[in-house]
Amino acid sequence: MDTHESTSGAPDQSLTAVGYAGVLGDLLPIALWRTDADDHIVEWSLAAQAVLGHTPEEIIGRHAKPALVPEANWELAERLARRVTAGEAVVATLPVQHRDGHLVPMEMWICPAADRQGRTGILAIAVQTSAVLHMRDSLAALEGLFTQSPIGLALLGPDLRFLRVNEALARMNGVPARDHLGKRLADIAPGINAAALETVMRQVLERGEAVVDVRRTGHTPADPGRERTWSCSYAPLRDNAGRRLGLVASLIDITDGQQAQVEAERARRRFALLAEAGTRIGTTLDLRQTAEEVVHVLVPRLADSADVHLREKVLDPDEAGASTRGLVRRIAIAFTDPSAPAGPLAVGRTYQIPLGSVYERVIADGHPMNLYQTDIPALVSDPGAEQLRTYLSTRLGSARLVPLIARGKVLGAVVVTRTRRREPFDEQDCVLIDELVARAALNIDNALMYTGQREAALTLQRSLTSNALPDVTGLELTGRYLPASDHEVGGDWFDAIALPRGRTGLVIGDVMGHGIHAAAVMGQLRTAVRTLARHDTPPARMLVSLDAAVSDLGENEMATCVYAVHDPATADCAIARAGHPPPAVADARGTITFLDGPPGTPLGTGVRDFRTEHVPLGPGSLLVLYTDGLIEARDRDLDQGMDQLARSLGHPDRPLDEICDGVLGRLLPSAAQDDVAVLLARALRPTDAAGSHADHHRNDPDHMVQEW
Repeated sequence: MDTHESTSGAPDQSLTAVGYAGVLGDLLPIALWRTDADDHIVEWSLAAQAVLGHTPEEIIGRHAKPALVPEANWELAERLARRVTAGEAVVATLPVQHRDGHLVPMEMWICPAADRQGRTGILAIAVQTSAVLHMRDSLAALEGLFTQSPIGLALLGPDLRFLRVNEALARMNGVPARDHLGKRLADIAPGINAAALETVMRQVLERGEAVVDVRRTGHTPADPGRERTWSCSYAPLRDNAGRRLGLVASLIDITDGQQAQVEAERARRRFALLAEAGTRIGTTLDLRQTAEEVVHVLVPRLADSADVHLREKVLDPDEAGASTRGLVRRIAIAFTDPSAPAGPLAVGRTYQIPLGSVYERVIADGHPMNLYQTDIPALVSDPGAEQLRTYLSTRLGSARLVPLIARGKVLGAVVVTRTRRREPFDEQDCVLIDELVARAALNIDNALMYTGQREAALTLQRSLTSNALPDVTGLELTGRYLPASDHEVGGDWFDAIALPRGRTGLVIGDVMGHGIHAAAVMGQLRTAVRTLARHDTPPARMLVSLDAAVSDLGENEMATCVYAVHDPATADCAIARAGHPPPAVADARGTITFLDGPPGTPLGTGVRDFRTEHVPLGPGSLLVLYTDGLIEARDRDLDQGMDQLARSLGHPDRPLDEICDGVLGRLLPSAAQDDVAVLLARALRPTDAAGSHADHHRNDPDHMVQEW
């Protein structure tokens, strides 16, 4: 049974029809509950539990109105109850209160029902409104599909007899739709191989898997004198319980448009390849990888080989001259034929474009051309390439040479070939190849420009910075700079400057952005810091001057910075920050603190709210300056990064390089997501500093002035 009832009171007088609802219950769960004359719930169905959340044990015996009726509808519920107990059946759309409090709109039939004492209670039969609407929409969609679809459609039962067909299928078969019902395919169209199709349909029923595009050829009463071809697809039909109800068949007459369909499929594959190329080519700005992505898109789906050449004067414009004129270098190749000679086709080899050849015309004119057997000897003129010439003359079926053109400049060319075992390139193939190469040229040009800019940025960065730290009085120093990747250069830097009276200026900064511009701004700031430090500029005043310098560079420039001055005579470190993460200090016992003074505002904002914080740095104490790339990452927040940094500084007495490597290893177990700079300074004990004091004193600017 589908319902639960109260066991108290008179003998059971519930409706004997209540129970499994069959097909209707599967499609549209019907909730049922019954109350006695006192409005207490005495019966509750499992469907009601599924829709409204109350179990029978929880709900039976409770008063129906507060349990199920929202308070705003209590008066309405009482009016309806009076009508029902007076013998009237009521149909309405009403909200019912779910166990968790939300309202469930339901289509309800409320009618009188005798309780166990023979008094008039209420029987409610309800269906969730959304389920009714869903069924209505599903039925409307199914009806529209059958009445309006130009595709032949049929529903067949498990015995493979027609249950319903649309007019499109009836016209294809030349038999009225009503005459299909109850019959099998062989009865309707004896002029086709019905047995083979029914075998396919049984497999669909047994395996529960659809079959698409089964070709059916034969004669039907619609056109008995002409053989026609259909594309048939079959899909299983199952109910919610998984019972097999039959299958749905769809048929498309492809007799007249079969060739057009073949062409359309080829066009679809071409468009798919173009779309795929957009996601597979240019995934990075690495030149070699971009070229390899080009050849792997072309081979083997469109060609048997693809060969990317770039002109030497494009690869190395600084060395361009008479020696590189007409010279190309292979940067990527892919081929499917294992018998192709690998030696002459090695990546990295350079070739001289033969004068007067097709290759020279393609590069000069910027127009693609097909290659023929007569073009091969001129293209492969190297005396040591006899094996390659033999291979091309015996195995090559068709070839096309396409220039790589980007922003009005010919970068090189791509050679694509097919062997004789494959159909030659047709006109549409050539259009597709040319389009793919044109798109690839932009990606390759982007990679070339990025490579050039990155090399310039690296050169600039190396010329403006040096990770070699000076020997200074009272401090042991070490530092590291890690770029975010091999392909990006940023504006992070650190430096140490010997100051008058044995003091040391320590600086670390982070310029917003990456690339050559960030490196240039970084170089200007580094130079400014060194210049101002030589004039003994205190930390807060240093940051004011740097803020003005950054503002002069443009309104969109911004940087963060920490500048500290260490005085070994007083074991004091004066520190000012400009929007930079707080430095960490580890004393000789391993106690870790982070500076909690004012963080300041970033350089370039013009606010110039900079304060100086004095931090004792006794013998053996460690000061750690770093950029945000060390502690910030996508998989951890700032507090987690600072906690990991503190844990890595627990033994400040270890060798300084070992501590620095441990910090980087703990916080950056994989590639850094941003540039990272780290500067560590440990205060020396007097005995450690005494041996080098004389050397440091010689470099003291005050001492040098006195001697001069």
